[in-house]
Amino acid sequence: MHMADALVAPVVAGTMYAASAGAAGYSIYKVRQEDNQKKIPVMGVMGAFVFAAQMINFTIPGTGSSGHLCGGMMLSALLGPWGGFLTMIGVLLIQCLFFADGGLLALGCNVWNMAFYGCFVGSLLIWRPIMKKGASRLKIILASVLGCVLTLQMGAFSVTLETMLSGVTELPFKTFVAAMQPIHLAIGLVEGLITAAVLLFVNEARPELLWGVGEASKKEGKLSFGWTIGILGVLALLIGGGLSLAASSLPDGLEWAIARVTGLEELETAEAVIYAGAEKVQSTTSFLPDYAFKGSESAVGTTVSGIVGALIVVAVMVGSAFLFRYFRHKKKQS
Repeated sequence: MHMADALVAPVVAGTMYAASAGAAGYSIYKVRQEDNQKKIPVMGVMGAFVFAAQMINFTIPGTGSSGHLCGGMMLSALLGPWGGFLTMIGVLLIQCLFFADGGLLALGCNVWNMAFYGCFVGSLLIWRPIMKKGASRLKIILASVLGCVLTLQMGAFSVTLETMLSGVTELPFKTFVAAMQPIHLAIGLVEGLITAAVLLFVNEARPELLWGVGEASKKEGKLSFGWTIGILGVLALLIGGGLSLAASSLPDGLEWAIARVTGLEELETAEAVIYAGAEKVQSTTSFLPDYAFKGSESAVGTTVSGIVGALIVVAVMVGSAFLFRYFRHKKKQS
C-alpha cells in the first residue's frame, strides 16, 4: 500500500509530513520516558523482520491481486505504540530511499497510512483493551486479526482520501473506495493471521516482550531473551533472502485498485519541479530499485535486497536509539 508520488499533491504531501513528524516527535518523547534499553535490540530485529516480511506478496485468490504485511500492529504489540511507530518509520524510510518503494513526496502519507493506524489505533484501542486482564492464545489471535483488519481499512480509506484531496489523478473517489476497501479487507485478514503466529511464538518464548502484558505475566518463557531475538533475526534473513523469491508477481492491493478504476498499470507523475526533484533524489539514493540490481531481473538481486535491507534496518534502528537517546531518560531525583 505504498503510495507513489503520482497520487499526491505537494500541499497534501506537506500536511502529511507534518502530521507524521508530530507523531514521531511525541513518540521519541514517550520512549525516552520508558527507560527500557532492552527494547533497542527488539526494535532492530523486529524492524528487519517487518522489512523482510513486506517483500513477500501473497496472492488473494480469485482477485488477480496480492497483498503484503504492513507490520504496525505486530511492532506495537511488542514495542508499544511509540517504539513501534518509530521502527515503522525506519522501515518505510529505508524502503523509500534505498529501494524506491513508495514515493519520496508521498513518504509522509505512507508513514501515516501504514504506521500511525497500526501502531496507535491498533495498540491503544484494540491490543491494550483485549489484553487488559492478561494474554491467552485466543486473545492474541482476536486482537491481531481485529487490529490488522481495522487499521488496514483505515489506511486504505486514507489513501483514497489523500488522493481525492490532491486532485492530481482521474480516480473518482467513490469508485476508488469501492475497489480499495474490499481488497484490503482480505489482505488485513491474512496479515492478522501472520501477526498472530509471530506473537503466539513470542508469548511462548518470552511473554514479557508483549507490550502491556509481559510485566504482569506470571508465565515463564521457554527460551532466553537472546535466543528469542536470535531466532527472529535469523527468520528475517531467511525470509528476506530466500522466501522473498516466492513472492507473488500480481499487483498489490493499491496497484490493483488503480488498474481496476483507470485501466492503467501505472500513473504518470505530474510535470512539476517538486516531483522531478523527488524522483531525482530517489534515483540517486536507491542502489537496489524495486529490490533488484539496476537493469537486471536476476533473482540474486532480490536475495541481496532482502538481506542487505534487513541489516540496514537493524543498523539504522539501533544507531537511532543511541543517537536520539531512546530509553535513556534521566529521571529527576527527589
